[in-house]
Amino acid sequence: MTDRTKTIFGNPMDSKTVKGAEKSKQNYIKKYGDDQNKDYRIGFKKIDTLSEMGVMNMVFGEENEPFGEKPLIVGNIRMGFGHYRISIAMASCAKALGFTPYWLDLASFDATGSKMIREQNDMYSLASRISQKSKLFNKIVWEPLNSEGFKKITYNAKDQKNSELLVPIFRNSPKDIPYIATHVWPSQGAVHAGMTHVVNAIPDNWPMGLHLSEGAIHTVQTPFAYLGYKTLHGFAKEPLKGIPEEYLYDVGCYVDHELLADLEGDNKLRRERIRSGKPIRILMPVGGAGAGGSMFKAMIDKLIPFINDGKVSLYVNCGDHRAVLDMLKKYVGGRVAKQESFINDFDGLKKHAGEIRLGESSGIHFICSDDIFPAVYSTNILMPVCDLLVTKPSELVYYPIPKIFMKHIGGHEVYGAINGREYGDSLNEYPTARSINEMFDILVEDRDLIPHLCGRIDELKKHGRYNGAYRCVELAAGIK
Repeated sequence: MTDRTKTIFGNPMDSKTVKGAEKSKQNYIKKYGDDQNKDYRIGFKKIDTLSEMGVMNMVFGEENEPFGEKPLIVGNIRMGFGHYRISIAMASCAKALGFTPYWLDLASFDATGSKMIREQNDMYSLASRISQKSKLFNKIVWEPLNSEGFKKITYNAKDQKNSELLVPIFRNSPKDIPYIATHVWPSQGAVHAGMTHVVNAIPDNWPMGLHLSEGAIHTVQTPFAYLGYKTLHGFAKEPLKGIPEEYLYDVGCYVDHELLADLEGDNKLRRERIRSGKPIRILMPVGGAGAGGSMFKAMIDKLIPFINDGKVSLYVNCGDHRAVLDMLKKYVGGRVAKQESFINDFDGLKKHAGEIRLGESSGIHFICSDDIFPAVYSTNILMPVCDLLVTKPSELVYYPIPKIFMKHIGGHEVYGAINGREYGDSLNEYPTARSINEMFDILVEDRDLIPHLCGRIDELKKHGRYNGAYRCVELAAGIK
């Protein structure tokens, strides 16, 4: 196993950084045990929510099971919903291109590296929620950490050393299987384990040292991110060597095959609904950390009169946050006559989405699932039949549906909102309840805005903007 801590893309790390990285790894071993020589056997289980894609979940088993025909592994972790959502897009496009997708959530195992990931995810989620409640914490800690702290190339050295703890999970996977990682740790772990066809699918538009995984092909979704990683400008005080061109590709947005298959038809129906005066279907997904409750209440409060007047139909996906669901339903109370809930009812939601594609939609609809897969994928089911997505500017920035953005959580998300606005398939980021509610007024009255965004999305699709997941599959498989 090559030591990738001391030198990163030809840039040497100082001794203090290297020692700190080594200490970090040893601390996790001390806390969770040393399993570096463990022989974890790999088995497979179906993921019901993703059954149409044929996705198989990789689990620890008694004996190693053989992989199927044309396997492709999607390595990921649960950190919020974003990395799962991108992973589903990769699995979807892998299936469309004739591969059998395998799901490898490195945080899901009873292994030292998995426990390390879960600890860091818990801290990240907690900090995200605190940042929404404390302006001081957000200003002094969370914003600078996510924009500048994670940007430093020295931050990558610690992650590289820690990710060596993930190697045992890969021990019984053939090293030449095409592999796409939707977070840097699964990429680093795969490279350390000797996997030979690794794609590191970088999720954010803001370039950061956090996302570097030397030994993998790096993919980004925008020209801005490409130039940032090509030069590594701002990753250290002194100039650095950047990522060589053969290891860096601007592939476009990571989007599911199912969302692209009839995108033009979806946009045609959106334009017809909006221009005929039917209710605007607004989709609001709650993020993986379950933050932003006060903003959701303020937006729902604004939209209730529009819902009752037949001008808006609202869908709120609470993910797997039952407390958020209960809070929002209690807040709405009896103020909306027509209310519908899909709680642990993914099949019912799919049926409803099919019915409203050419049918009618009204009232307010709440969605929640205790299972992470439908919690995430319910938003995908609803996107083709809704007219406007309201989200923080995270991974959903890149999806082909008209969008407006709530306030970002973490400084790195700012550049996602800028990207959407400049490409023209999104409106702005609106950081306050007042500013986003003013935009709702405009969108309800101006029936040309959403059709304009739809036209832009059609144009961007023609230019391949949304083909990023297909390209990642091709790069991992060595398809020219």
